[in-house]
Amino acid sequence: MGAVGSSRVMCDNVPGLVSRQRQLCRRHPEAMLSIGRGVAAWTAECQHQFRRHRWDCNALERGQRLLGRVLLRSSRESAFVHAISSAGVVFAITRACSQGELKSCSCDPKKKGSAKDNKGHFDWGGCSDNIDYGIKFARAFVDAKERKGKDARALMNLHNNRAGRKAVKRFLKQECKCHGVSGSCTLRTCWLAMADFRKTGDYLWKKYNGAIQVVMNQDGTGFTVANKKFKKPTKNDLVYFESSPDYCIRDRDVGKPLLLHVNAFI
Repeated sequence: MGAVGSSRVMCDNVPGLVSRQRQLCRRHPEAMLSIGRGVAAWTAECQHQFRRHRWDCNALERGQRLLGRVLLRSSRESAFVHAISSAGVVFAITRACSQGELKSCSCDPKKKGSAKDNKGHFDWGGCSDNIDYGIKFARAFVDAKERKGKDARALMNLHNNRAGRKAVKRFLKQECKCHGVSGSCTLRTCWLAMADFRKTGDYLWKKYNGAIQVVMNQDGTGFTVANKKFKKPTKNDLVYFESSPDYCIRDRDVGKPLLLHVNAFI
């Protein structure tokens, strides 16, 4: 069986994918391995951030679906999971681009030639992380299922997915290397690099704690705050519809305390 045929078989056997996601899987089969690394990264980060809470992200039941499991309830926990999982895909795909693991991307092609910052002139060099490609791929892949629906939950998930993607780019930093006699730094070569994923996790954790409860507006095209005393959410904020349940109460349908119903993220 050829590469095309084998990738089709692989993608057709991944449970939970919608048509658009299967198309992307067939077109970029090597990206699926990177997405798997992203799943591991965001799941570990989620568990780290919730390590002192009754719900500690262990309800995500790894290994059953490609991108894990998320809460059905439109709570702030669900908002965080969507944001951190979307961020994890951005981070993993971008890193894979820089490491030459994907045929469809490489280092950021726009970072060439000379530029200037507050320290003076420098030359772009090395390998700048191609964050724009990572965001583009993650948006196409992760948002695909939500775009099939036009209900309130889909709009909430799309908003939080975008907030997660933006969080990764927020911590893109410029790194430089000096060239010159005795480290005089008469010449500098610089590149853009993503920060450790923990920074994204810490940032989204703050957004989780400040998440804004919303309701749909009258024409069903967006949100408005549930409590008029609070500010309107920005594109960087996390939003949710329902209050969180009491995680100390047993869920009889699941059969275990601390767990909610879960559904495939993709």
